[in-house]
Amino acid sequence: MSKRGAFIVIEGLDRSGKSTQAETLLKNLQDAKIPSKLIKFPDRSTPIGKLIDSYLRSESELDDHAIHLLFSANRWEVVPSIIKDLEQGTTIICDRYAFSGIAFSASKVHPPAKSASPSTFPIQPTPKLSYEWCRSPDISLPAPDLTLFLDILPEKAKARGGYGEERYEKEDVQERVREVFIRIGEEIESSGVGKWVVLDGGLEKEEVEKSIWDEVNPLTAGLKTPIQKLWDQGRERAMESALYI
Repeated sequence: MSKRGAFIVIEGLDRSGKSTQAETLLKNLQDAKIPSKLIKFPDRSTPIGKLIDSYLRSESELDDHAIHLLFSANRWEVVPSIIKDLEQGTTIICDRYAFSGIAFSASKVHPPAKSASPSTFPIQPTPKLSYEWCRSPDISLPAPDLTLFLDILPEKAKARGGYGEERYEKEDVQERVREVFIRIGEEIESSGVGKWVVLDGGLEKEEVEKSIWDEVNPLTAGLKTPIQKLWDQGRERAMESALYI
């Protein structure tokens, strides 16, 4: 079996620096003469991506289930080219992937119920969509060989330029998103499918760049293992759970 390219995903909260680091990694790989390609999700250039872009800019409203499925469809429409490139030896860098889709959708909550009398204890918000339902449309997507999660505290991300320009860039939302990302990372690590690495996105740009290269460098020689699929082992259980929202 000839060697294939590595599938590398960079995830993180908004303003964690992931897009900058994804582009830097692409340049570093190309400078090292390693065939590589950068993909960004959502891909806002496709018909589906344009609907998503309008939603993210708060220019349109969509049902929470509908927008989640659009995000998933936006990934699925690129799957054939991802597989083809990997099999031809090209390393794929992905700026956001299914994990972001799950984290942002599963973090949505209903507004707190109005109570006739003030409660002594704060009422926990109720999720609009279950974690299992959010995960189900992405079952069997190509699994990354390496996922780098740039962790940053929401209050630190808030201090960075451009924060608040899009729908989800609110501190309380980002805190809930971070909690779901932690759950996803634990799940990926325990599944044995791919590797999930948490890096400090609050460090200086050059320090984060070095940490990323240290993780990616062992994969640059190519891989002989077949491309795996996300959550495929638990497909039946996940699909059954997806029936309940």
